[in-house]
Amino acid sequence: MDREARVFAESHFRGLEGCLPRRVCPKLDRVDFIEKPDSFSYADFFKGYLLPNLPCVFSSAFTEGWGSRRLWVTPSGKPNFDYLLQNYGDVVVPVANCGVREYNSNPKEHMPLRDYISYWKEYIQGNYSSSRGCLYLKDWHLCRDSSAEGVFTLPIYFSSDWLNEYWDALDVDDYRFIYMGPTGTWSPFHADIFRSFSWSVNICGRKKWFFFPPGQEEALRDCHGSLPYDVTSPTLLDSRLHPMRDHCSPPLEVTQEAGEMVFVPSGWHHQVHNLEDTISINHNWVNGCNLANMWHFLQQELCAVQQEIIDWRDSMPDWHHHCQVIMKSCSGINFEEFYHFLKVVAERRLLLLAKGMGPGKVEGGKGTRLGPEQAAFDIGRIAEVLESVVAHPDFQRVDTSAFAPRPEELLQQLEEAVAATTSL
Repeated sequence: MDREARVFAESHFRGLEGCLPRRVCPKLDRVDFIEKPDSFSYADFFKGYLLPNLPCVFSSAFTEGWGSRRLWVTPSGKPNFDYLLQNYGDVVVPVANCGVREYNSNPKEHMPLRDYISYWKEYIQGNYSSSRGCLYLKDWHLCRDSSAEGVFTLPIYFSSDWLNEYWDALDVDDYRFIYMGPTGTWSPFHADIFRSFSWSVNICGRKKWFFFPPGQEEALRDCHGSLPYDVTSPTLLDSRLHPMRDHCSPPLEVTQEAGEMVFVPSGWHHQVHNLEDTISINHNWVNGCNLANMWHFLQQELCAVQQEIIDWRDSMPDWHHHCQVIMKSCSGINFEEFYHFLKVVAERRLLLLAKGMGPGKVEGGKGTRLGPEQAAFDIGRIAEVLESVVAHPDFQRVDTSAFAPRPEELLQQLEEAVAATTSL
């Protein structure tokens, strides 16, 4: 990030006056297609898509040097099963059954990749049908399970990635995934975890995306208040089941070709179908641009848990603590861990500024490119959200006596750094 982009971003957030970005986006009739890497800078992406929270598609030219596009794909553009078996055949992977609905998702099982590829070959030979159902390999943590060196190169546009920086620091998890499956596999209607951004690259194959801007999903709720499982289902046309459907604009539709890269903004609900045998690499990520969205989402999640067990509030000892435990079980994070997430990123940015590192240095997570302007921007965003966290009544009930530094102390450090970097 250069100074101009930082000033632009800080002005953008001052204009929001502490509120979330608009729930209603400008009316779009298409998703922009970015064709040439040489004429599209990080600042172009940051100002044009990341800050305004709008989707875009990058051409295959942005990924043409990736090893996976060369090694994982046959000359005819199909998945290279032989290469995948030779290099990853014994890795155990998660597999979802697209033909079975489990709430608003699909049940999963685990199997060695070689067993999944054997199923996939049989599925193709059976004219894309199987008594085992339509199985989709989803959420395979390749980077966590084995070396991903040479598989892909993290695009600079997505390099400010706090979510994976945090989990890399703990060395226990990540939000980098491989998806692969035959024609007809799909992901039901959803918004990404923690209201994160995401990016998705087709290594081979084609996908059809249906995008709904933030807020539009509310008009898709049924008469019971539930979001749809499949936005292509004819049941959505039934006004008795979906009384608000006419208030929802048609989705933005995108057909993603092999090698192309889709940027999915924060809070945009979407549904994705594989039009061919497809392999994709996908990352979820959070940074200063959508941190407030993540914090707002976590508050909503806690409220939902509290409503579910409100009848036990007076009779259950440590009711508020149990709400946090349930929230972490359901959402993967609670208020305590959110503070530690902010703390890890904040301390790395403070250290970077203290060292006076130049913009070409690398610090903090795999492939993260940070300079002082980016660090200063990040510190400002963390300070604003942490101020809200510290003031939240439910966070004040969290036992922070063993936290180092204490939340109030970290907030003071950040505010002092913000003041010191205004003239950076």
